[in-house]
Amino acid sequence: MSAAQADIDAALLLLDRLGVSPADLHRAARDRRQTPTFAEYVPVVADAVGNGSRRAYSSYWKRLAETWGDRRLDEVTPSEIERLAQQIKANVVSRRNARGGRSAAELFIAALRCLYKRAVADGYLTAADDPAQKVEKPRRLPSTRRAIADARLAEINQVASTTGDDPDLDTLLLRLHTETACRRGGALALLPTDLDSEQCLILLKEKGETVRWQPVSPTLMRHLLRHIGERQASPSTPVLRYRDGRPISRRRYDHLWERVGRVLPWVTTQQISTHWLRHTTLTWVERQFGYAVAQAYAGHMGGDVSVTATYVRATLHEVAAALAALTGEAHPLAPSTTSGPVAVGQAVPVRERC
Repeated sequence: MSAAQADIDAALLLLDRLGVSPADLHRAARDRRQTPTFAEYVPVVADAVGNGSRRAYSSYWKRLAETWGDRRLDEVTPSEIERLAQQIKANVVSRRNARGGRSAAELFIAALRCLYKRAVADGYLTAADDPAQKVEKPRRLPSTRRAIADARLAEINQVASTTGDDPDLDTLLLRLHTETACRRGGALALLPTDLDSEQCLILLKEKGETVRWQPVSPTLMRHLLRHIGERQASPSTPVLRYRDGRPISRRRYDHLWERVGRVLPWVTTQQISTHWLRHTTLTWVERQFGYAVAQAYAGHMGGDVSVTATYVRATLHEVAAALAALTGEAHPLAPSTTSGPVAVGQAVPVRERC
């Protein structure tokens, strides 16, 4: 028996013990040749993911298609991914809030992991062959956002209510975000059918497909209803809109903060944005009512590292009580004896008109 035949026999014996036939190997090799290229697979993934992922990762997927468009997914190595991540980090557009490209590199790795995770699910390669999982993602640095002081928040609201082409809209936006601590996506997705005027609740639909009822003050509910009536929002269209009936977009927020920053330079210097209002309200709620209520107020209902959080979850009535103390207004779901300091709420006027 030749050495070559002995090797073949040994290989066949090993395959038999593994329960694998030569035909299985042939099919696997054939399937591997069918693994798509980046140019072919990026559009597939982009169509399959949610709007949030598509918005966050689309620029990085475009970069992959441009750089490795004609290469198959199983041809790229972890070292090549690291090199491209370093190139993206080095060439990131310089902005005042930039952190040396760390966020760009982190998002690039996240975008690649998202793409390969779907490729594994589609059967183009195994989890062990996923090169993106073998590349370390840069550690996210702590956020520079923090709570805005009451006096500073009052300045922001003063500028918003006295400047611009639509102060009514801008003050409504600021009050909505300060009362509810909602994200921009939650505000933009708000529909007239999401308002429970009797119980002063709004239905927030935010990232991660989370949905929750959030208490609002009677004053804010009244102005939301007036806004819907005056700007002719139909039940299936967004609540927040311009005077001509067009729904607003994220650009309205950008214009708002750019305008406020021209009057208040510290807003531009510190890169104040709508998300700072979320920090402001949740910090106040945590200090006054504790962590469990702040967690529920924020809509952070899962993923807590503490098992105890499952047993001490705050109720909607407790969130309403915190809101009542925040705004100084009674709420239908809050205990009638609720009273407390009015801090953040004092700095969030909604323009009253005769």
